[in-house]
Amino acid sequence: MPPLVDPSDVYAATRPGMLAPAVKHFPARVYVPNSESDTVSVINPRTFRVIDQFPVGINPQHVVPSYDLKTLWVDNDQGNSLTPINPATGKPGRTIPVSDPYNLYFTPDGRYAIVVAERLARLDFRDAHTMRLHRSVPVPCEGPNHMDFSADGRYLLASCEFGDGRLVKVDVRREKVVGTLGLPPGASPQDVRLSPDGKIFYVADLELDGVWVIDARKLRRRGFIPTGAAAHGLYPSLDSRYLYVSNRDEGSVSVISFSARKVVRKWRIPGGGSPDMGGVSPDGKVLWLGGRFDAVVYAISTRNGRLLTRIPVGSGPHGVCVYPLSGRYSLGHTDNMR
Repeated sequence: MPPLVDPSDVYAATRPGMLAPAVKHFPARVYVPNSESDTVSVINPRTFRVIDQFPVGINPQHVVPSYDLKTLWVDNDQGNSLTPINPATGKPGRTIPVSDPYNLYFTPDGRYAIVVAERLARLDFRDAHTMRLHRSVPVPCEGPNHMDFSADGRYLLASCEFGDGRLVKVDVRREKVVGTLGLPPGASPQDVRLSPDGKIFYVADLELDGVWVIDARKLRRRGFIPTGAAAHGLYPSLDSRYLYVSNRDEGSVSVISFSARKVVRKWRIPGGGSPDMGGVSPDGKVLWLGGRFDAVVYAISTRNGRLLTRIPVGSGPHGVCVYPLSGRYSLGHTDNMR
């Protein structure tokens, strides 16, 4: 794993405008996987207009930057495939067969992609470039879907949405489950994100309407932060001060202070909505989120929470990817940059 720019802040290399050389000449775009339309819509973030749309596989869930930042991958979950996008042109390439790719991450050394096979209850370690299978790691829970890595990259914490709502710790080098953490009855953990200081994993809970605070070293619950109905996506601000939480059934975004570990403000979408997955623009000024049940994408000002626009797209927009993003490399999902 590349050494941290600042040992006290895992996101220190993702400040506004800190674009890697590999992405500096890519056009600014927002890629929207429409999970019910089986398409990807492409938005120009400067004009707020859809400039392209193309078919991909069945049930695309997320658009994920590769570790080396040179490719975007569309996770076609029910289509059992990945579709590469060339971010220099915004055009798709030849689809690759892959079993059950609900989500996609990359090991911190860049060697392997980790396909999160939700319905198969396993993590598939694959070659990061060819996607050839290296090893499948079964997990002891139902519906693994999101995860993040420890500050040193030695292990990952994955959430399991279904069943008893468990969190699973995996040793990355040994490719082995080494621990689990149960959550209270009714829990449905979703997105996972490490705190800037590497001490806490924040885990959104769709059913309990808030965010779990998990001790990253001891794998213990340290608290729970109520945010809003159907807390789902987690996105750090580019100054490492705040965590944006999309509350999908409430049409709102809660802003958690990392230092205070509490909600310090809430932004509500006028007229309601269904904010889901997305990311922060490379200048840090706009939070982009798919409107999962409303066939739109929201652009929200991170300065004051004002809705800048709603952009109509296809049906079921899910894991929206803003690109390029600040950072040296991608650990996966829609914007997990380091």
